[in-house]
Amino acid sequence: MTTEPTNPPVAAETGDVQPLLDVQNLKKYFPIRGGVLSRVVGNVKAVEDVSFTINPGEVVGLVGESGSGKTTAGRSILRLIEPTSGSVKFDGVDVTQLNKQTMREYRKKMQIIFQDPFASLNPRMSVGDIIGEALQIHNLAQGRDREERVASLLEKVGLSASHMRRYPHEFSGGQRQRIGIARALAVDPQFIVADEPVSALDVSIQAQVVNLLQDLKDELGLTLLFIAHDLGVVEYISDKVIVMYLGRVMEVAPAKELYRNPTHPYTEALLSAVPIPDPTYKRERIILQGDIPSPINPPSGCVFRTRCPIATDDCAHVVPPLEEVSPGHFKACINR
Repeated sequence: MTTEPTNPPVAAETGDVQPLLDVQNLKKYFPIRGGVLSRVVGNVKAVEDVSFTINPGEVVGLVGESGSGKTTAGRSILRLIEPTSGSVKFDGVDVTQLNKQTMREYRKKMQIIFQDPFASLNPRMSVGDIIGEALQIHNLAQGRDREERVASLLEKVGLSASHMRRYPHEFSGGQRQRIGIARALAVDPQFIVADEPVSALDVSIQAQVVNLLQDLKDELGLTLLFIAHDLGVVEYISDKVIVMYLGRVMEVAPAKELYRNPTHPYTEALLSAVPIPDPTYKRERIILQGDIPSPINPPSGCVFRTRCPIATDDCAHVVPPLEEVSPGHFKACINR
């Protein structure tokens, strides 16, 4: 019999700061239908009992292998896909309980930068119309004011005002991602989910986009959830890092602490794969055996136990809760 944690703790808040985003026990299941009557015969458990907080002005990195549920968690927070259960409090308001009309107002405060900078832009619309559409929908600017606002946004992300007459196919991948960032900034959001914003770009362009996001964060006081699988990029931009595996949180810690002192075996394995720009330094590589199990039928107890080098029999029966190992540093492992 698997034991579920009764009240899993979450990442600690710093001081008396009220978190801008407070996610508690978030779940997202995708139903599997089969048979003549198309009944639900199972579920893909993409996100399972995820909890964390993000303070104002903070950049939180969300990392893990492909299939760990990072993107689903980010989109569930914004209700681009409806969460199965759990709460998402933005500035004290649970957005999962809002109706469509009220949620539309919160769309101005919560935006997203998509992973694919080409697929996320309408090829039939000019850049000016793509960025200006949000201004029109939310009645923020019309006519000449709208055009001036779009020009200002393009210049803020390193493009030219003359680019507003062009179409997405006329730009490089890095330029298209800058357009996506400008679109997200158009409504003056407080919080942005950056869903692997540099994974489709060349390495040199990745650095430019990450530096741009860092500058915009400092200039505008943005709060970011930065989703990525490149731990090197996450270390550079993040204040805090959340490690996910098969829909669950494995470890949460301040960025410097996590990279210096990882306490979960999954985090250790991820960090061992990060390249070090020093040919004389040899790092011991931790190779995980096997593949990620199916989220349709995840392992009982700790979901990482089937690939964990320190797993014991107890790991099959106990779902490890997030436990604090040092101030602000949490891990979900009963053997550490």
